Amino acid sequence: MSFVDRRIETRPSSGAAPFELNEVFFSRTDERGVILSCNYVFQRVAHYEWEEIIGAPHKLVRHADTPKGLFYLFWEMLKSGKTVGAYVKNKSKDGLHYWVFATVVPCGDGYLSARIKPSSKLFAEIQTLYAKIVKAEQEGDLSAEESAQIMLDWVHEKGFDDYQHFASHALAEELISRDLGLGRKVDPQISELREMLRNAEKLLDETHGLVKDFEAMHTIPHNLRVIASRIEPSGGPVTVLSQNYGAMSREMSDWFERNVMGENTNFATVKHSVNSSLFIAGMTRILMECDTQLQKERRDLGDVDMEEERRRLADLVKQQAGHAQKGMAEVDIEAVRIINACQVMHRHFLGLSSTRVLCKIESARLPSSGETLSDIIDQLGAFQERISERLEHIAKLGEEIRSLEGE
Repeated sequence: MSFVDRRIETRPSSGAAPFELNEVFFSRTDERGVILSCNYVFQRVAHYEWEEIIGAPHKLVRHADTPKGLFYLFWEMLKSGKTVGAYVKNKSKDGLHYWVFATVVPCGDGYLSARIKPSSKLFAEIQTLYAKIVKAEQEGDLSAEESAQIMLDWVHEKGFDDYQHFASHALAEELISRDLGLGRKVDPQISELREMLRNAEKLLDETHGLVKDFEAMHTIPHNLRVIASRIEPSGGPVTVLSQNYGAMSREMSDWFERNVMGENTNFATVKHSVNSSLFIAGMTRILMECDTQLQKERRDLGDVDMEEERRRLADLVKQQAGHAQKGMAEVDIEAVRIINACQVMHRHFLGLSSTRVLCKIESARLPSSGETLSDIIDQLGAFQERISERLEHIAKLGEEIRSLEGE
């Protein structure tokens, strides 16, 4: 054993177990969470003998400071076939503790968990949150589901759509912090995906603004009809203009229903796909580091077949890379649809602009009632200007997302 090995494996009598920032470790379990294999770093940090780890349930290393609600969320997502990421505090055999950021992915009939040491500013915030939840569990006799809801409420308060969006953000934060801590350049793929995600979030913000602007415009056809009934006989020019405007408004509202509103529209799909690709990119990187770690260890791994584990890791990397590639292809398709949809909206706006010009002409011909009609024309002009600017910004964001995807 080398001097370095002795230094790293010297254990304190209390506190944190030795686990270095540059290390990674993994474990593979069956569908019940029984450990089938792991690498040397896991065995060393947990401080169990090989025969004590292999065949044992993973809760062997569970620490009471980790909320039970977290494990509830974990299993809910894993059982539905999703990948999961979370901060976890574990306990070694000798009573020491160690924190990890764990990524868990379905693997065969079970799961594989790959872990790094957390070091970001977010990690400090999580420790405070976990302490609060564990205290609530103990004092309020909370169920695992009730505990999980506290976690989800916190996630939503932080502005994330759901736990998976938070997990992607946290994984990126940890990988960036880790790179900086080890004196490395920040992973360019992680940086690009984060920028793409920011653009996708801006895209949604713009569409929400678009919805509000459109809702404010819905009163205009009605107001035009009211004015028309006062100033002209049925079928007059203002009446016709209000009907035309109403028809165009309905057509544009239908477009909104198809493209903007709801969770499964192309606007929302872009954010979800980019977020998933961000998590996959981070997880794939950790899996690849696990393979490198296995190559370096060159130690007795008990009954674990190191080459078989490396093959499994390679298969997982390939599988997840395929998922990421598919996700990015979906992002590109949706970005193109958004750009095209904005072009359609602009064409609709040409029709609205013509209506506004005709209304202005009628307003000039009707001086007695022109002031009220003129007010509506001014409102229409302001709405059109705001919506046109939003459409241009949305199209620009779509183009930027496409350009990042192509890099």
